[in-house]
Amino acid sequence: MSLLARAETSLAFSFEGAVGHSAPPRLVAAMRHAVFSGGARIRPQLTLSVAIACGDDQPALSNAAASALELMHCASLVHDDMPAFDDADIRRGRPTVHKAFGEPLALLAGDALIVMAYQVLLNAGHALPERLIGLMQSMSAGVGLPNGIVAGQAWECEPRADLGQYQRAKTGALFVASTCAGALASGSDAQPWVTLGASLGEAYQVADDIRDVMGLSADLGKPAGQDLLHTRPSAASELGLGGAVDYFQDLIQTAVDSVPACTCRDMLQQLVRRESERLVPSAACAAYRLPSARSAPVVSA
Repeated sequence: MSLLARAETSLAFSFEGAVGHSAPPRLVAAMRHAVFSGGARIRPQLTLSVAIACGDDQPALSNAAASALELMHCASLVHDDMPAFDDADIRRGRPTVHKAFGEPLALLAGDALIVMAYQVLLNAGHALPERLIGLMQSMSAGVGLPNGIVAGQAWECEPRADLGQYQRAKTGALFVASTCAGALASGSDAQPWVTLGASLGEAYQVADDIRDVMGLSADLGKPAGQDLLHTRPSAASELGLGGAVDYFQDLIQTAVDSVPACTCRDMLQQLVRRESERLVPSAACAAYRLPSARSAPVVSA
């Protein structure tokens, strides 16, 4: 079974097990719309690939950790798309949850997915409390304060934000949680996997900035030009498009080089390279690659 197939199967199993049979039908439909609408599933694939590299001696726990992190990611997208933030009409090529189901159900769906993420972990990990605690702490750090995705979203509400800090929190933190989760679920040390998650996560946000400027709405699965519209911190606006492409490639190379020595090192490196090509094709990199500064300056949010 491929990593993607395992991630999808695990996510469906976790969702159905947690949602039950008596919940409000439209709320459940909104949650399904948010979760099962495509997406690369890169976070759960990272979790599972690291788990395999670390022995994967508790596959049910690895599956649950991967699913929990994807549920948390989907919840963040629901809230991010709402009128209070991006007011986006499209996500992954389909109407956003608040457009399809209304704002009240979208807010509740996002909240319910956050709780479901913890339920999924608890249900799978109660027999392994020493691993469960680490997984809960890691996911909480990737979501909450001071440097999780909630903090990343909140930096958009500040008058000034450090670009690197903003990007590491908004996107990178959950990637770090994803790589660490694979190790923790397998009873291994998470620290060797932090750089892979951090560099790949920041690369994702830089790629999002690049594609937003290029106007690649079809690739984004959402409207382009949103960073400028909402005056958000952006690598493309601060480093220039060529500089952002340069920085993106540096981050990808750091991610590739950071994969620890293990039997799955080639698989993980190929996963990173494949995602790099999907995010910002090499042809686009060649067209815009220019010498640029690597620093992340302080910008107005």
